[in-house]
Amino acid sequence: MTSPQRTSPQHPRRLRDIQEWHLETDVAIVGFGGAGGCAAISAADAGAEAMIFELASASGGSTALSSAEIYMGGSGGTRVQKACGFEDSTEDMYTYMMAAAGPQADAEKIRNYCERSVEHFDWLVNNLGVPFKDSFHAERAIMCLTDDGLLFTGSEKAWPFREQAKPAPRGHNLYIEGDNGGPLFMKIVTENVEKRERIQVHYETRALTLIVDEDGRVSGLVVRQNQQELNVRARKGGILCAGGFCMNEEMVRRHAPMLTRGTQPIGNPGDTGSGIQMGMAVGGEAVNMHEGFISLPFYPPASMTYGIAINDKGQRFINEDVYHGRLGAYALQQPSERLYMVLTVEQYGEYEKVSYLGAPVAGTGETVAELEEELGLRAGSLENTLRIYNEDCAQGEDSQFHKAAEWLQPLEPPLVALDLTPGRGAFVPFFTLGGLDTLPTGEVVNSAREPIPGLYAAGRTACGIVRRAEGYSSGMSVGDATFSGRLAGEQATKSAD
Repeated sequence: MTSPQRTSPQHPRRLRDIQEWHLETDVAIVGFGGAGGCAAISAADAGAEAMIFELASASGGSTALSSAEIYMGGSGGTRVQKACGFEDSTEDMYTYMMAAAGPQADAEKIRNYCERSVEHFDWLVNNLGVPFKDSFHAERAIMCLTDDGLLFTGSEKAWPFREQAKPAPRGHNLYIEGDNGGPLFMKIVTENVEKRERIQVHYETRALTLIVDEDGRVSGLVVRQNQQELNVRARKGGILCAGGFCMNEEMVRRHAPMLTRGTQPIGNPGDTGSGIQMGMAVGGEAVNMHEGFISLPFYPPASMTYGIAINDKGQRFINEDVYHGRLGAYALQQPSERLYMVLTVEQYGEYEKVSYLGAPVAGTGETVAELEEELGLRAGSLENTLRIYNEDCAQGEDSQFHKAAEWLQPLEPPLVALDLTPGRGAFVPFFTLGGLDTLPTGEVVNSAREPIPGLYAAGRTACGIVRRAEGYSSGMSVGDATFSGRLAGEQATKSAD
């Protein structure tokens, strides 16, 4: 006698096998992070009933764990950009984001995001009450620890991007001090969900699999609540907002093995890839699964930017004024056994006061030759690199890697080298960037890019505007999650029952 098959994301349930609907709604949403919350709000505001199913005991998801900068601009600028004296064109934003996403960019999705970005800012402020202060944080930072409302959060001012599009700060930081933007943002979203009568939330409820009819239309989902399986009818369809797969070691090894060199997955415990698996099981196409964000957060302090990153040949490999995710991505591409950041003693003193990197000291030297010996570099290799670099600093132009002139400062002994090698002490956080292929409005599509009827995805369950670490800017994830969730919620309400 064969035992009944365990309910799993990879095995959808057939409508013909459903004998009872335990719950019914117009739109069923899996996950209550930024994407799921915004999907529910937009669906309810469009007149639909929505149910959110969240496996945790509270809302939040990975959005609540983030700093919640939100990447927005274009159309002349948001209210905050204009108040701070920045004019931001849609074309500059689009050009930058296309270059950042690289050859796997979804031009239609990025175009839609850029053209509607100011509209999304207004929706967050006017519909949800998200607060932003009209002030600019000029210091180079991974996150804004003041309550300033705007800062540069990517490589906009770094080569090659600065030559392709006019730089503009687009990281919008919530009006709160410290690294508290994520909790505040989700508090606001949750309050908005709770005051809408058309939305119901089921916490401590795990989505197990989708329910499809004979024509392949998604008609609902199976959830587990209080150790019982419940069938949920979704008259207009389901929206998967269940996060990425950085917490699923098997999926990371299979799809994005480069991320295994990271030291810390950045996400919530629910980022197991179950939403992606559910969508794939009913014919959804998964794309960009090999890519992820991986970082070496070498600043703060901002003075670290004056240093140089070298490989075990004593050679530079990047302009050090780039965003920390771009440095992390380039570090993984080096055919080297060791990577270092070389600094003056004065610059290292600032590093001891405040840093996230946690990289240990690999060597010191009263002379360049002494540092070469401590690092095991070929004699003269680092000396040659520093000679060229210091000559460029004197001329005010980085002839090899085009670091901006404001960060060019000669490196004279005594010197310190930090070990940037992944796996040797430095903090190397990562998360996944692959997911279900969707149209800009949220419909999940198959390999022929035909929509799966009744199925939508948003946030990191979908493959959004962000495609690789080389071009990542802080705020793109929360921006994409809230925007894609909002659009998926709107689109689902237009579906026929």
